[in-house]
Amino acid sequence: MAAGQSNYKIQNIVATASLGKPVPLTKLARTQPNTEYNPETFPGLVLRVKEPKSAVLVFSSGNLVCTGTKSLTQVREVIDAVIKQLKKISVNITTKPKITVQNIVASGTIELKLNLNFLALEMENTEYEPEQFPGLVYKLVEPTATFLLFSNGKLVCTGTKNKEQLEDSMDQLLKNVKAALKNYK
Repeated sequence: MAAGQSNYKIQNIVATASLGKPVPLTKLARTQPNTEYNPETFPGLVLRVKEPKSAVLVFSSGNLVCTGTKSLTQVREVIDAVIKQLKKISVNITTKPKITVQNIVASGTIELKLNLNFLALEMENTEYEPEQFPGLVYKLVEPTATFLLFSNGKLVCTGTKNKEQLEDSMDQLLKNVKAALKNYK
């Protein structure tokens, strides 16, 4: 990879969906071994899916929050697995739930050594407290994304909702970092 390029890998997608009908959480927890349900501490039931490895919060309203997947295809597989499991307790979901991606977390690298002190001064919307945390926090407004940047060029990006936004924010980051580094002596 050439100097000044970036690459990334999606680590986690958080997505929501609605099954459109109520789910008896106590019955689900009693009959299915891959569940955790403590209504005194949290109203949702945690359902763990082995493949693709993920966790789904199931609420009695039928709303789902899926986390741990790395692609939209995996999100769909996980929600289909939840629907299959619900069928075992006679909750039949007949419509295909609409999935909404809420957040994508990606990790990656910029092939540049980064002087974080300098970038914190040169770039807007940054926070850098090296005594508290070794990464610089950089917020992009359009598209909305938050980056953690490390001096070795490694990064984490969060806040985008699709691949286009993720790629656009990575391009913006690279452009803005390169512009700031032009002034670095």
